[in-house]
Amino acid sequence: MNTEREPETATSGEPAGTGGRPARYVVLLASVALVAYLIDLGTKVAATTALEGEEPVRILGGIVYLQLIRNPYAAFGMDFGGTWILALVALAVVGVIIWFARKLRSTGWAIGLGLVLAGALGNLTDRVFRAPAPMHGHVVDFLSVFGPDGRYFPVFNAADSAITVGAVLIVVLSVLGRDYDGAITRGPKKNTGDADDDGAAAAPDTGSDVDAPSGTATGTAAAEPADGSRSGTAGRTNPEDEA
Repeated sequence: MNTEREPETATSGEPAGTGGRPARYVVLLASVALVAYLIDLGTKVAATTALEGEEPVRILGGIVYLQLIRNPYAAFGMDFGGTWILALVALAVVGVIIWFARKLRSTGWAIGLGLVLAGALGNLTDRVFRAPAPMHGHVVDFLSVFGPDGRYFPVFNAADSAITVGAVLIVVLSVLGRDYDGAITRGPKKNTGDADDDGAAAAPDTGSDVDAPSGTATGTAAAEPADGSRSGTAGRTNPEDEA
């Protein structure tokens, strides 16, 4: 009987080589989110301090204008309803990301979700704590590209940028078949089965290589003709019977 051991694979639906260290992905997500959130918070404080009541400031040769705008709408000035609705949406996004975090086994997904989390928390902070009222606060925007007043593109902030970059990264990973749990669903290597040298999936072992008991015929070699004719002595008669 074949006693060769199969290579060990990951259990509980986790790809091989990814189990046992889920905490490091959560730490990476939290670190990215914290850094991006602090950048957003710091730039908003600086913008409200330096740009309140000032004319747009032209920098980088006119590529970017610094201009303080208080935005009651969603990212990039998009209107999806009242500010309290947007606050609830942000809370839902935060909850979903926290739920995903416990299953993370992908560095790229950890970075992408960390950026989205930071952006959602950054704008949520404005809506909860800024004027005119709690849960109705206006978001601080201060970046306008190619012209002042959002002439060519809506005025935005660092939180909006974090959400955009994180979302694009997640979409790219999904298109490439890289899942948040570390599984690879596209490409030359897949977790659904190993491939042979020619690229074809190896057939599962059905146990047909188990040695048959001695003296037992296998397959069609042991089959006998249905009409009862046989080779050798099978077709002869006993001389005593002829007598």
